[in-house]
Amino acid sequence: MTTMSRGKVSRLVPRNQKTLVACLIMLSAIDSVLVGYDSSLMGSFNVMPSYISYFHLTTTTKSFNTAVSYVGGAAISFISGPWTDWRGRREAIFWSAFITLVGGIIQGAAQNIAMFLVGRLIIGFGMGLAQTSTPTLLAETVPVRWRGFAMGLYYACWGVGTLLASGVCYGTQSLSTTWAWRIPSLLQAAPSIWCFIILLFIPESPRWLISRGRNEEALEILAICNANGNIHDPVVQVQFKEIEDTILFERERESSPWKALVHPSNRKRMLLILTFPLFVMLPGTNIVTFYFGDMLSNAGINNVNTQLQINVILTSFTLVVSLAGAWFADKVGRKKLCALSLTGGLVSLYILAGLTAKYGESGNKSGVYGAISLIFIYNATYAWGITPLTVLYPPEVLSFDIRAVGMAMYTFVTKLCGLFVAMVIPFGMRALGWKFYIVNASVDILFVVFVVLVWVETRGLTLEEVDRVFDGVKHSTVPDLEAVQKGGEGLEIVDGVSVIQQEVNMSKGKKK
Repeated sequence: MTTMSRGKVSRLVPRNQKTLVACLIMLSAIDSVLVGYDSSLMGSFNVMPSYISYFHLTTTTKSFNTAVSYVGGAAISFISGPWTDWRGRREAIFWSAFITLVGGIIQGAAQNIAMFLVGRLIIGFGMGLAQTSTPTLLAETVPVRWRGFAMGLYYACWGVGTLLASGVCYGTQSLSTTWAWRIPSLLQAAPSIWCFIILLFIPESPRWLISRGRNEEALEILAICNANGNIHDPVVQVQFKEIEDTILFERERESSPWKALVHPSNRKRMLLILTFPLFVMLPGTNIVTFYFGDMLSNAGINNVNTQLQINVILTSFTLVVSLAGAWFADKVGRKKLCALSLTGGLVSLYILAGLTAKYGESGNKSGVYGAISLIFIYNATYAWGITPLTVLYPPEVLSFDIRAVGMAMYTFVTKLCGLFVAMVIPFGMRALGWKFYIVNASVDILFVVFVVLVWVETRGLTLEEVDRVFDGVKHSTVPDLEAVQKGGEGLEIVDGVSVIQQEVNMSKGKKK
């Protein structure tokens, strides 16, 4: 095998495909742990006496403390896309971790509710930037056959974060002090530190490098990711040329990402991107995440320690299902996976509403346990399908010229939906109780219909091959990756070197 020589890629970046993919998966996991930790942290705080008594919370302040990080995430979305395109995906991830670290320290050291809110807002900034830059880097770097698993883990490992937050809050709950809530707050900085470490071993997106004319470096990274460093491998050659052709086509078609957003061929892409946050944030999962205490109270379980214990068990169960869902994400098409997951969730919510209505105030243990089991079943339906799709489907749908900006808009709408959930659900639960589950499940029916009628399938395609689904044509003359993997057909060889490699060499010569 002909292997590459050391180029401009950092020496810390692994030269073995599996090792590099493992590092990329770790980056996905760490970022997901941070988001999951933060989400579950507020859910646990909302039943912790030390937190509630320290800030003297009302329903309004309780909701706003939970929701303010979504305000930060939505606000930074206006610049996170251009930032990620301007400075690169990797650098944007670094700054997202730094911002979150600062916010976590301020939140944990808060002396009053205003300081706590500032910390939560800054954490929102960091997570909003991370949720734009990290999925973009992963989608553009991870090999096709690992993409479903690697990106499915992004929110599967969200369960690791929620489990850690639930466990830490349960452990500190026994401390009879007014500052017990500070310990889990300060520990929120830990994932950021791990992110700094793993970034040392992560390369920049080869697609972003090609868009900046750094072709030699991009080819080197593609070779590591797909062929253990063999730059002459047909798979590497075809992918490089396919990416280069597509980026050139998009650059000639539109002068900026903002103009590209409204291009006729991108309208359906944006329709999918701007509606998917509704499926992620509004099918009912955030009722469980943020207000499981209220759900358990409705079901007849009012003891705080019991609620926290159930939350730890529920989080562990959801994590296992999420990991399994990520592993099998490529076994089922994206469209079918989403429709089945939403359908299972809405059925669970209807049954949960019925059991809560009948047994919530009855004291009937069998009925109460039945209601609790439906909470577990709902989480399983969501974790199996929607969780792996959350950051897998959007970057697959988006073309390169609008991927970072599109992911920023996706994050913006997601944060707005989260803000809506955090501010509306407490009042909805208070006013309607178990009837709120019926409202939520009924809306989910519309989501299923939309997926069945509008979604497109992207499983098994390179990001450039997805263009054919939307535009009717791929913007490169090279054969599809699957055909090359089966036999290397379509590559013209002259004097022992592929035509694609000759073009790369000529490009390098011109720069010199």
